[in-house]
This record gives sequence, structure tokens and C-alpha cells, in this order.
Amino acid sequence: MVVGLLASVSISELLLAFVIFCLVFWIIESYPQRVPKGLKSPPGPWAWPLIGNILTLGKNPHLALARLREKYGDVMQIHIGSTPVLVLSGLETIRQALVRQGEDFKGRPDLYSFTLVADGNSMSFNPDSGEVWAARRKLAQSALNTFSVSSSPSSSSCYLEEHVKKEAESLIQKFQELMDGNNIRDITDALFKHSQDKAQRNISINVPEAMITNLVNDIFGAGFDTVTTAISWSLMYLVTKPEVQKKIQEELDTVIGRERSPLLADRTQLPYMEAFILEIFRHTSFVPFTIPHSTTRATTLNNFYIPKGTCVFVNQWQVNHDQKLWGDPFMFRPERFLSADGTINKALSEKVILFGLGKRRCIGEILARWEIFLFLAILLHQMEFSVPSGVELDLTPTFGLTMKHARCEHFQAKLRSSWNG
Repeated sequence: MVVGLLASVSISELLLAFVIFCLVFWIIESYPQRVPKGLKSPPGPWAWPLIGNILTLGKNPHLALARLREKYGDVMQIHIGSTPVLVLSGLETIRQALVRQGEDFKGRPDLYSFTLVADGNSMSFNPDSGEVWAARRKLAQSALNTFSVSSSPSSSSCYLEEHVKKEAESLIQKFQELMDGNNIRDITDALFKHSQDKAQRNISINVPEAMITNLVNDIFGAGFDTVTTAISWSLMYLVTKPEVQKKIQEELDTVIGRERSPLLADRTQLPYMEAFILEIFRHTSFVPFTIPHSTTRATTLNNFYIPKGTCVFVNQWQVNHDQKLWGDPFMFRPERFLSADGTINKALSEKVILFGLGKRRCIGEILARWEIFLFLAILLHQMEFSVPSGVELDLTPTFGLTMKHARCEHFQAKLRSSWNG
């Protein structure tokens, strides 16, 4: 009994010592750095020890941070666990940070499923081999798994993401084995062909084979999710707003006619289609934050001192729903982007943030915009989309790296009766 009591006391003392150590460590870690005279640290909500502001952020951090911005301003600091995070809101503040001071920030490294595969096809041309085609479909599914894992708070997310990465590497190796140097099918083949040519002919610019896997993962990953999510959200909005769908189709028929398919060259002649895409970007803000950045050196912003190595979030959702910019930010209205003469209001369109700003903006933005336009233009030119009468769709987004809509089991598509292609 005495031994048991001593063991109990020892365990209690050990636990107490551990708690004290954690508290001391937290106090040391959270102790504010010395701020230069004349500057101040960014304001923000009080944070709990160890967990920070996790409870405040909840399941919809983009909404919580938009509310906190009203109290603390465009430059505020929160804590995710014990890590301080700088959150930037407000269009002008973000432009100042990412455009004027871009050198101080660096980047860290059903319907949806159908559009995912379609988008994958556009990146992987001429599936002339059943084996190649099956491998590409599997790579698309790996990408889908990665996106699902990325938004999961599960403690096993890192393990799952690593597993998906290894599977993708295995599939890319399969592409290399099946590659025919005389028949380049897509970008994967082109990269491997270039690497081989370098070895054989001493080409000055080389892409090492070890880097090809990372390049293809980036292209498929970033390209798949952004484009697929944009198209998927667009179709959901079109079936809930048939008048918008009809107006786009009328514009397509007037400009293009019924004898050919839309081309990228038609884009400037289809302002309502372009306005619709811009409003999808703005209204859904399906990429609510840019990827996390960090400061490469100590800097200042709005008279606040930002130490070197500070993690930075850019709240794109807040900018796209700022009442001062949009007047009625929660109303879906493509016409807001049209000038009096029917052309796109360029100044207003540039206020929509989805791909970041400045030097760190997404390098695939132009390609993504082209691809989204072509997908939607061709689909709406040839097809009609709807849901059965009385069916109500849930457009509430689920928060994640990219925000997704709920699964739709009642989505319908049919050929337009007047299509002659």
C-alpha cells in the first residue's frame, strides 16, 4: 500500500512537472519579440495556451476571420496552436503586402468526380493505350484523395498524404516505362523525353528525372483541384439559376452560332460568360486563403512590425465579400462586372482575388482561366443542365484547402436540341 501511494505521488509530481514545463515553454515561445521604437505588434484576439485560437476559428475559419477583421483591422495576429499567424485582409492592405513588399514574402512549399476526370483528360492527351489510360485515371483519383486528405483535420492526414504521394510517384514511373519517344502524348512524356535528350545531346537546359515527379505532381495537383472545383461550382450555380444559364447560351448562339464549337479566341466576344466566371470566383471564393507564406526578413505593414519568419495568411474570402467593394457581396450577380457598353469592367474584375497577388501569385493562373472558360463555353454551347422540379440544392461550402459543395445526386444533363455539331 505504501509502495502504491509512493508511485501515485511520483506520477502526480511527474504530471505536475510536465504541466509546469509546458506552461513555461509556452510563455517563453509566446513572449513578444522586441518591437522597434515607433512601431507596434499586430492586434488580435486572446489565445488559449497550447491550442491558441483554434476554438475561435471553428469549422469555418474564413467566416470567423472575416468577423475578427471587423474588430482588429486588416492586419491582425492569431495563434494556431502556439504558432503566431499574421492574417491579412482588405484589398489595399493585401496589395501593399504582396505587390509592393513582395520580396519580403515567400510561398511554402458525383459532379466533382466527373469534372476531375475530364480535367485530367485535358492534361493527358491521346490515351492510345488502355494501360496508359488506366494509369492516368488512377493518378486523377490519387489527386482527388490528396484534396480530400488536405482538408481533413485528422491526425493521420500527414501519413495519408505521404501515401498518396508515393502512389503518384509509382504511377509516373509507369508512364515513363510506357513512353514512346516517337509519340509524345502529353506533358509527362515531354518532360521525360527532354531529360533523355539532355543526356544524349548535352542540351544546356536540363530537367532532372528526379524533379519530373515533383513537376507532374504540382501540375496535376494544382491544375486538377482549382479547375475542377471552379467547373463543378459553376454547374451547380447554373442549375439553381436557369435564367443565367439561358443568357449565357443566348450569347454563345449569337456570337458563335450552331455550326462550330467555341474557341479561346472567342473569349473577348463573350463578356457575359466572362462576367459569370468572375462572379463564380468571387461569390464562391472556393480558395478562401492563399497558401501560407512566411516573411523572409523583418518588415513593416500599416505601421505594424512583422518579424522574420512570421507565418502569413491572406484572407481572399474577406476581400471577395467586402461590402465596401461589392455593395451586395452575398448576391450572385454577374452583371456587376459589365460596363455600360456591355464590356468587362477591368478595374472591378481585378479586385477579385482567387489566385493571389504580386510575385507570389499562382503561376498557372492564365492557363486555369483559359481552361475554365473553354470547358464552360463548350459545355453550355452543347448541353443543358438542370435538376428535377422541386429539388433544392445545398450550396453551403465545406471548408478545406479548396471549398467544395455537397454531393448532388439529382444533376441532369442533355444535349441542346439545336446543336448541329
